[in-house]
Amino acid sequence: MTIMNNALSGALASQVALSATSQNIANLQTKGYTRQAALLAAIGGSNARDAGNGVAVSQLMRFSDGYKSQQMWRAASSVGQFSQSQPYLTQLERVMGDDSASLSAGIDKFFAALNAVAGVDPTSSALRGQVLTAAGLMAQRFNNLNNVFNSQLQSVVQQRTAIVDSANSAIAEIASLNLRITHAASTGASASSLIDARDQAIDRLASQMALEVSDQPDGTRNISLVTGESLVIGGVGGKLAASGGVTSAQSFSLSFASSTFNVNTAVLGGQLGGLTTFEHNVLAPLQQGVADLARQLSDKVNTTLSAGYTMSGATPGKPLFVFNPGSTSAMLQVAPGFQAADLAFSKDGNPGDTGNLQELLTLKGAPISVTGLGTVLVGDADTQLVGKLGVDSQQNQSSLTTAETVRTQAEQDWQSTSAVNQDEEAVNLVEYQKMYQANMKVMSVANALFDATLQMMG
Repeated sequence: MTIMNNALSGALASQVALSATSQNIANLQTKGYTRQAALLAAIGGSNARDAGNGVAVSQLMRFSDGYKSQQMWRAASSVGQFSQSQPYLTQLERVMGDDSASLSAGIDKFFAALNAVAGVDPTSSALRGQVLTAAGLMAQRFNNLNNVFNSQLQSVVQQRTAIVDSANSAIAEIASLNLRITHAASTGASASSLIDARDQAIDRLASQMALEVSDQPDGTRNISLVTGESLVIGGVGGKLAASGGVTSAQSFSLSFASSTFNVNTAVLGGQLGGLTTFEHNVLAPLQQGVADLARQLSDKVNTTLSAGYTMSGATPGKPLFVFNPGSTSAMLQVAPGFQAADLAFSKDGNPGDTGNLQELLTLKGAPISVTGLGTVLVGDADTQLVGKLGVDSQQNQSSLTTAETVRTQAEQDWQSTSAVNQDEEAVNLVEYQKMYQANMKVMSVANALFDATLQMMG
């Protein structure tokens, strides 16, 4: 009977091991699946003459490494941070660097039209008309670029709102899985698939914001922001909220239990942090810099024109441009009703005089103050804004490449421990099959011995 019991325990243990191996093979391509294995332990005999009572599966072991998981989650946050802003940066580079849309080209054409008048005939209606046309086209370039800025800002607001909704879903899922894992552990059921699902949810959440994850003795995982606010404690989850963003700055809060906290997304990392950093450090200063250029260029042109005389020779100049900082689509415009004859090129009232026109031509080299750049020349401002944008984009792309490399390495490290190895499982399948067959053979021998013993006794 001892032989029979030993063989039976071996057959049952090999069945459990085969079941774990088959589960691993079935999930060979399952993302986030952690391989399992039956941990076998000998059952000792009750006395010195007893060889033992066979083998038992002491536990179904998961091949996981908490440190490697933490590394993956940190890398996910870095990738999320830099990947979200790169499309916006690339779009701005393309728009602002395109000759058909760039401010530099528009400003150059405006001053070229002025120079053509100065070099030919200041009384030419056709040449004056070209100046007016160039002024309108230059203003339109400012407006088009401002529309791109506003469109990106609206997209950033909408994207952050969507990220908050997705993050709340992941937070609720993690809290629910914590409860289910605790329940499974208390009933002796396998929680491996639940733990895998929780790790996947944490990974998604980590890409949206940087996290601190701590394991608890009961198998749950507590999640908090890098700033310290709790997102998940046991089976209780917090909830993020976004407000504003249409006519006012977007703000964020976190409610947990009965408390509500303001959240500064700029320091959160992940997708939320990346988008906020892009808005505050690149988009808003760039939009303000372009507005500074439009305002000061229009002010200088208008001021210079007001000091001269129109074609009539007796009428003082009037503003050519209207600057509307609050307008979303018409930040800079040619003044309504402004005619080519209204261009005050004369300094002494003589229609053929170009004294004031010469003053206008010097404005391209006039200094102005631009947000993010400091003091620059009118003709150089856009070039320097584009250059600074290029540097920001290049730095972000470099950081993104590094983050993706770290993430890839972290995934490979995780896979080396937790992922299913097809060759290893094939070997296990053969070995456990042999173990099962060998134990069945022992049972057959034990049964024959038992029958022979009964015959001898009979």
